Amino acid sequence: MSVEQPLWRALAVFRLLALGYAIAQFMGVSDEYRYPLGGWAVMGLLTVWTAFTMYAFEKPELRRWPIFAVDLAMAVGSVIATRWLDDPERVADGALTLPTVWSSAPVLAWAIMGGWLTGAIAALVTGAANIVERGDIAQSNLHNIVLMMLAGTVIGYVVELARASERALSRALQLEAATRERERLARDIHDSVLQVLALVQRRGAEIGGEAADLGRLAGEQEVALRQLVSDAPVDLETADLPGSGEGGDPARQDVRTLLGRLAGAQVSVASPGTPVLLPTAVARELVAAASAALDNVRRHAGEDARAWILLEDEPDEIIVSIRDDGPGIAPGRLEEARAAGRLGVSQSIEGRLRDVGGTAELISVPGQGTEVELRLPRSAVDAVGVRR
Repeated sequence: MSVEQPLWRALAVFRLLALGYAIAQFMGVSDEYRYPLGGWAVMGLLTVWTAFTMYAFEKPELRRWPIFAVDLAMAVGSVIATRWLDDPERVADGALTLPTVWSSAPVLAWAIMGGWLTGAIAALVTGAANIVERGDIAQSNLHNIVLMMLAGTVIGYVVELARASERALSRALQLEAATRERERLARDIHDSVLQVLALVQRRGAEIGGEAADLGRLAGEQEVALRQLVSDAPVDLETADLPGSGEGGDPARQDVRTLLGRLAGAQVSVASPGTPVLLPTAVARELVAAASAALDNVRRHAGEDARAWILLEDEPDEIIVSIRDDGPGIAPGRLEEARAAGRLGVSQSIEGRLRDVGGTAELISVPGQGTEVELRLPRSAVDAVGVRR
């Protein structure tokens, strides 16, 4: 049940009690009115409208702004009608209006429907009607206007907080359900698919030949699948989940998930336990640079070379390190490649990081492997997010 539904029911009870008070008050002074029949006509109209709103506001599909506009018009009209129907001396003395406290019900309805701002607007309109009915700004109606303003803004603010809490609870429940489903799938995959892949890898290595190649591929897929099922689920604040109401932010992605796709039999990926969210364009450029570094490992260090990817989420920057156990790069080799027109490192790695405001550093010691360190400052990430 929506958090608003109890508020509408409470407002319906308030309308009914306020209507009863207005009728009882009018019965005691009706003989003092200039046009008592007109006063009873107003009471009858308020009774019919109260019955209608008690039914309509219970139905979410009927709670529309045109009805709320009529509701506020009923309050304003009944207040101003008092000036015409009551005795002028009573009006000048500050006698109660025909609807009395019932006129605050539409203010509360506007606050529940639209929040504190619409509640304040309805209170001002109703307050203006009280000034018109009295003919001047007196201490009594100024006091009533202030009370209605406070009621409209406070109730509206509380409703906005309640809606935000309801959305947060809904996202938490969705996250819990998604986590349970992910754990169930992970158990099923572990009990079936991963064991089969591990068996194929082991038996392929034992048989040799083409079966060994098949086993190697099975091993790579086993590692990738383990990485996939072990990744933490995406934060629902940024995921576009069906039925979430608020939607998500498709312009941001978790770098951990993208880097996890690079894992294989020869590639290990280590990342934090919490999402590392970046604008989609930045995340893809960062992972593309890491992928280009892995391509260089395979091309120059051989298919048997191992590589390790480490993702670090620091307060002021994000760091991705790609390290291999290959033979390293001979001194001057990169300069020779640039001179020969081979710009793989300078364009595919350094150029990508430079485009998103980051830097790339290559450290290599002959015989001890190579490490590529990609650094992306948080300030650059924020700037790219604003531009895009």
